[in-house]
Amino acid sequence: MPRETKLRTRTQEGLIEVLALISHPMETGMRKDKATGKIIAAHFVTEMTLEHNDQIVAEVSTGMAVSENPLMGFRLKQAKAGDKVKFSWKDNMGESGQAEAVVEP
Repeated sequence: MPRETKLRTRTQEGLIEVLALISHPMETGMRKDKATGKIIAAHFVTEMTLEHNDQIVAEVSTGMAVSENPLMGFRLKQAKAGDKVKFSWKDNMGESGQAEAVVEP
């Protein structure tokens, strides 16, 4: 089942703020399943990329310390209404996701 990725833009303090929400368990590999007592395998986002009008403006390497269903925020100085933003991610188990949005006025 593909994981949902949501992307939203808004004007904040004269800049364009981009908010990305990833539906992801973000397991550390150190927690046990209460029912079985077995360790839950590590499963976490390792890479995130933000593009503005097809140009990479941020690349983030993450690890297991990020919370479940992470919400990431970015602020763009040069963005304006009508511009395209794209957020993508990959995890340690080969899953990936992306979302695109157009900056609203």
